[in-house]
Amino acid sequence: MHTIIMPKMGDAMEEGTLVRWLKREGDPVQEGEPIAEIATDKATVEIEAPASGVLRGIRVAEGAVVPVNTPLAYILQEGEELPSETDGKATAPSATPAPAPAEPAAASAPSAAPAPTDGGTRILASPLARKIAAEHGIDLALIKGTGPKGRIVERDVLAYIQAQKAAAPQPAVAPVVAPEPAPAVAAPAAAERVESLNRLRLITAQRTTEAHQTIPHFYLTMEIDMENALALRQQLNQLDESLRISINDLIVKACAVALEKHPVINARYQDGQLVYPNGVHIGIAVAVEQGLLVAVVKHCEGKSLRRIAQEAQALIQKAREGKLLPDEMTGNTFTVSNLGMFGIEQFTAIINPPASAILAVGATKRIPVVQEDGSIVARHRMKVTLSCDHRVIDGAVGAQFLQTLKHILENPLLML
Repeated sequence: MHTIIMPKMGDAMEEGTLVRWLKREGDPVQEGEPIAEIATDKATVEIEAPASGVLRGIRVAEGAVVPVNTPLAYILQEGEELPSETDGKATAPSATPAPAPAEPAAASAPSAAPAPTDGGTRILASPLARKIAAEHGIDLALIKGTGPKGRIVERDVLAYIQAQKAAAPQPAVAPVVAPEPAPAVAAPAAAERVESLNRLRLITAQRTTEAHQTIPHFYLTMEIDMENALALRQQLNQLDESLRISINDLIVKACAVALEKHPVINARYQDGQLVYPNGVHIGIAVAVEQGLLVAVVKHCEGKSLRRIAQEAQALIQKAREGKLLPDEMTGNTFTVSNLGMFGIEQFTAIINPPASAILAVGATKRIPVVQEDGSIVARHRMKVTLSCDHRVIDGAVGAQFLQTLKHILENPLLML
């Protein structure tokens, strides 16, 4: 017998949603065959059958939100029986979908039930729940947990906050005395609208805040001539119309070449030491409807410009469809964030750990440039800003990296 559980698809994942079953109770399954879809904080992924057999004892319904490691169903071999807890049949889900928020008029503050402890005085709560409670000055002892063994999880704290807001007494309205006639009456201000952050935006808010507070950032900006790079891009796209190489593809490849020449930019700070990874893994910031994701192209140091462009396009498409796998969103050693397509000329970006640097790329614009002989010509120029972790990178080292990057992009044959 093999137990199918809600997998942990990342360090920050505490629960997942079972989106739908691809197989039904009693269906035969083959090892490696997709049997269900689950939704994590960032993506929807498929669960594969760990063995061949018959799917039995489905315990979690479609749409249910359950903690990681919760049994979802079982795969039985011939002659095997379900564990006693399932009573030999499929049961109702062990955890139901998170309830919809109550109407404000009916909301009330939760009662101060004693919070579960670990046998001592420490209240059982997830790290994320503790962080949110601390930010709002909430005593965890006032919250009833719905996680495993009564553990307080993120949704419990958020529900408590919403209930407190709804239960707050409205200020009494004093009797209105008829005012003197006024020349004009201002229109009443529209009521404020409050919208809860989705999981992706909430995690992004927490991680960027932590990164900005704990990593000593400094910034270096350089202008790069892009005439030769754009000419090469046009030639390559004319030779192979099936693959459209973007400016961002050129930048990622140039960064990979430059990072090999300046390996400390690719390193990370960890417990008072510098850790040099086993390759150049470049994250690409991708804007999606729910927020911002980073898709990671692994081992860029050994890949051609064409290969990087192919993988980047595939990852970006998967990000927009919500189908990125956890391994495709982690392990970045450097990050590229490009807002040039929006006409942004220059900006600074927050470092995305575990990387020690992120390159903010602005728009490529045709501007007048003074040549060495004093003549003025129109050239395509682009500004980039490197955000550096000062624990790893000194100003001179970061400047040398940008000089190398500039040299590569202005002489793009070095990338081929």
